[in-house]
Amino acid sequence: MVKRNIFITKVRGTPLEKQKIEIVERKGLGHPDYIADSIAESFSEELCKYYIKAFGKVLHHNVDKLEIIGGKTEPDFGGGNVIKPISVLFSGRATDNFNGVEIPVREIAVDSANKWISKNLRFLNPESINYIFETKSGSANLSSAFSSEDGIGSNDTSFGVGYAPLTESEKLVLNIERYSNSKEFKQKFPFSGEDVKVMCVRNNNKIDITIAMAFVDRYINSVSDYFKKKNEIMTELTREFNFTPLGRKIKITLNGMDNKNLGKNGCYLTVTGSSSEHGDDGAVGRGNRVNGLITPNRTMSLEASAGKNPVNHIGKIYNLLSFRLAEKIYNASKLEVNIKTVGRIGRPLDQPIMIAVETLEKTSQDQKKEILDLVNAELSKISEITKDVIAGKVAVC
Repeated sequence: MVKRNIFITKVRGTPLEKQKIEIVERKGLGHPDYIADSIAESFSEELCKYYIKAFGKVLHHNVDKLEIIGGKTEPDFGGGNVIKPISVLFSGRATDNFNGVEIPVREIAVDSANKWISKNLRFLNPESINYIFETKSGSANLSSAFSSEDGIGSNDTSFGVGYAPLTESEKLVLNIERYSNSKEFKQKFPFSGEDVKVMCVRNNNKIDITIAMAFVDRYINSVSDYFKKKNEIMTELTREFNFTPLGRKIKITLNGMDNKNLGKNGCYLTVTGSSSEHGDDGAVGRGNRVNGLITPNRTMSLEASAGKNPVNHIGKIYNLLSFRLAEKIYNASKLEVNIKTVGRIGRPLDQPIMIAVETLEKTSQDQKKEILDLVNAELSKISEITKDVIAGKVAVC
């Protein structure tokens, strides 16, 4: 059995659920940062599939340097106009020639973006987008790690983190955004755009939720119609999310800048359902972590996981691994747990420099053995994360 550096430690602190202040955020489906993450990840997935089909293996790439450049629109009651479409800037690195065979990387990039946008954003026409392609070929030194005789070696020195279980506030934020972008919700409220951002502030047992939700102008006839429809959504969300299992009170604020006295300018109107249409830019890594949340009360990695290759980039793999481990350890032991996984460039993926398993409670010898067995088991099958990512089974934002 491979000897690994796994440390189980008890750390001081109050469980997050019992702390006085908690902040949680999620940038939803149509947010520019979410769009950037998603297109980069879609690009990587499609590259992987092409490489495997053409060459039998994934070739080196990291296409996590991607930006959404906001456009310009003139929203109006009954439907406005797009003056300047958004742009998508592809950067990063991808193998574009293998054994003399040219690889259509640009076409893969554009096709993957069009596919994701068509599937997820109802009112954004992918054919109108300005694609700027600056992705270059990869580093020979890093590419060699894919075919090392010693096995797959990490192509970065980085760390990943994970934690479990989620708090009430974290679950609430996830559920509000996902419900607001569900098929059921859009059928009921078609004027609700995909750009939904949720911010939660918990002060003891009071939960204050702020939601920014883009409204689609073609469905709104006037200022009074806007506020009528806004009230309909408020009624729905308040009905769905008016309590927590721990009995905490929830207050919801929707589109906090709205002002009837400003007419059209006092309403959150969009043509496409996303703030990216009018100067709100987005970039990979500025949004949610791999569990879909932004959680300043938690241990966090600032690593941009979307678009990184799923074969040997630990900036992606170790974040996914850490959350997977945390969930398994919690399910087995019911211990609140933090995981920190650190790797070094060139080192085998299944042998991080260190995995720290942190608990707030003292662990028994039996629990320690169980945790060690779980960690070793997950590291021994770490390649499953790669397969799951390529198959689209794992979300990274």
